Amino acid sequence: MTLPSMKTVHLNTKWGILERVSIFRRFFSFLWDKILVCSIARPIQYRRLTRPDSSSSSSSPVEVVVVDDNKTLPEDHPPMICNGNEADSDLVSLKISLLGDCQIGKTSFLVKYVGDEQEKSLRMTGLNLVNKTLFVQGARIAFSIWDVGGDSNSLDLLPIACKNAVAILFMFDLTSRCTLNGVVGWYSQARKWNQTAIPILVGTKFDDFVGLPPDLQWTIVTQARAYARAMNATLFFSSATHNINVNKIFKFIMAKLFNLPWTVERNLTIGEPIIDF
Repeated sequence: MTLPSMKTVHLNTKWGILERVSIFRRFFSFLWDKILVCSIARPIQYRRLTRPDSSSSSSSPVEVVVVDDNKTLPEDHPPMICNGNEADSDLVSLKISLLGDCQIGKTSFLVKYVGDEQEKSLRMTGLNLVNKTLFVQGARIAFSIWDVGGDSNSLDLLPIACKNAVAILFMFDLTSRCTLNGVVGWYSQARKWNQTAIPILVGTKFDDFVGLPPDLQWTIVTQARAYARAMNATLFFSSATHNINVNKIFKFIMAKLFNLPWTVERNLTIGEPIIDF
């Protein structure tokens, strides 16, 4: 090959390489622009809300951060109030589950507590879901109470009923020792799905219990107290018919969760509604 021919081939090769580099640069620039456009998210917005302060009559500003769902905040960022509605910024939702065998009075207990103030209810096979809202020290407390049926088919509902619950009431019929023995199974199953909820052992139908022979009452009280200690639970004897300790149990839950200045008195007298902790 002659020298002019070699120069021509060299120049053609050089221009070919430069053209490819130019095309690659244009493509990369186009791609980079697209990446920048796609990465522009909704800007973080800060709002100032006023919330009543329980310790004083004045209002203090609370910073609420609204961010995109796909964004994450630095670990040192203050906690967010994640509510879609500003009117619900003072709403605290608490989930409570009721577990126990069939025909022990769980639903009667629930109806007695909720009464005419219930806001929403959902009934389905093996589950009764009721909501009730209270006002405590300037905040709204929304109880979401899950009443799980006591048959074997209801075991499939335990995961969803126990998940995120702040307290679980393990309930039994004071006139039926087999339902007290059944608490052991409910407790072991519930703890598989929730190990942090406050455990409370609740004996129902106290009004029928006081009609039992004193020695049988003593036996049931002794067994229930032993189970409560093993579960690290507070024990309440209750009656939905006469509204004995029904409201007190939910007050105990709120006091436990929010360190409220309210204490429950122990009562170990046979023939009276037992409270033990």
